[in-house]
Amino acid sequence: MNLRVMVLNGANLNLLGSREPEIYGERTLADIEELCHTRAAQRASADEEWDIDFRQSNAEGVLIDSVQEASRACVGLIVNPGGYAHTSVGLRDALLGCDIPKIEVHLSNLYKRESFRQRSLSAAAVDGVIAGLGAEGYLLAVDAVIALHRRQTS
Repeated sequence: MNLRVMVLNGANLNLLGSREPEIYGERTLADIEELCHTRAAQRASADEEWDIDFRQSNAEGVLIDSVQEASRACVGLIVNPGGYAHTSVGLRDALLGCDIPKIEVHLSNLYKRESFRQRSLSAAAVDGVIAGLGAEGYLLAVDAVIALHRRQTS
């Protein structure tokens, strides 16, 4: 069975590797995409093959449309909303309407950052949040979405 997980990246994440590497790390978004594909392949079994649908947009509406699409076409969603985590009620509402396992990822530890970054509007609309572990957080999110999906279907 072929199972798809969407990995959705928000505003400014296309600049990873060059934007504030002391905060966000040296890896590019393409590096993280490759890591996610590799992890998904490692989690394959005789009856499960995992595909990653990796996306990025700086546009809030495109992110909302992608969440709605994931709800219909995927078995899990990993989202790094970037700055929209702190500002977008629309994205939060889309996540609330998405009835598949969802994990929010942040490369940096939000609680060591500016006070306005310490509150995520979207966090309450997902199953779990991984923050502060850099690109490795995406790998843990892949594992978590797969585990949540398996729990739901067993």
